[in-house]
Amino acid sequence: QRTLIFLRSKRRGQGLPLPCFLLGVFEEDVRMSVLRKSQEYVSFRSTISRKKITVDNVREEVWSVYDAGPRSVRCPLIFLPPVSAFADIFFQQILYLASLGYRVIAVDYPTVWNDRDWCESFRKLIDSLQLDKVHLFGSSLGGFLAMKFAEYTAINQRVHSIMACNAFIDTAVFDKSRSATGFWAMPAFLLKKWVLSHIPNSPTERSIADATDFVVEQIESMPRDELAARLTLNCKPAYVEPQKLTAVAVTIVDVFDDSALTNTAQEEVYKCFPNAKRAHLKQGGNFPYASYPAEVNCYIQIHLKPFEDDRYSAKAPDDPTTAAAAAVAASAAAENE
Repeated sequence: QRTLIFLRSKRRGQGLPLPCFLLGVFEEDVRMSVLRKSQEYVSFRSTISRKKITVDNVREEVWSVYDAGPRSVRCPLIFLPPVSAFADIFFQQILYLASLGYRVIAVDYPTVWNDRDWCESFRKLIDSLQLDKVHLFGSSLGGFLAMKFAEYTAINQRVHSIMACNAFIDTAVFDKSRSATGFWAMPAFLLKKWVLSHIPNSPTERSIADATDFVVEQIESMPRDELAARLTLNCKPAYVEPQKLTAVAVTIVDVFDDSALTNTAQEEVYKCFPNAKRAHLKQGGNFPYASYPAEVNCYIQIHLKPFEDDRYSAKAPDDPTTAAAAAVAASAAAENE
């Protein structure tokens, strides 16, 4: 079966391979990306199951969920992906944080066409998982939806904190409000072309190129309706009301190199959340959590640290028995040496 793929060019920048994408080229086989072939990703897919949760049988709203870490935690960290990626784009965060005792969840969205329906569906998902409150990490569209959900539940708060990565507060930054109403009718190749047009193709570091290749594979395999719904959420006129998020702790994560967002969009986020913490990465591209996971994981731990001593901690309390056993084992090992 012939498969539509996006070929990577062999141009090089700074001695490193540069991903560049051409639409409408057919090949028999698709070269697997470096991240997809990595041992870490293979381990992730083999150890953490992908569950589907239906929250509305009438509308057929189905969420795909990766849930790792101790189930006793009722205020986990939930990852919300951008338009162009599935939930497993966060596999490096899920594996690392779960190993430290955090409960982490990554989700793929159901096919909904406006932010209010998305927020209501997400509330039902949280209820079905029996969660009290949540910490949200959202990338691009995911960051926007995280803020909209905090706004949606402002009276009965369900969001304890937000990390907004390369996020925006107003869909007007994409200047596609007129097209948003027609995404549902567009063929898949036009939708994918539009998404790829917002990925910078300038010379870049190998880790950023690898992350971008991984995302391109995901775009190619994304169902048309799902991609159309995400693009509609991304471009349909809507904006965040920051005055309703004053009780939510916010950390803004952004990069200093090329990304799909303009400097103007970043400045608008800063103005709306002047008291937010800022986590800057010198480089990372559109997907810093995939290209520079160690740095992003460190920022996540710093963000969650203040909440570890209250009921809304995303981390399970340390088991005294386990800690004591580990101390004894360490002492015995030192004596043997």
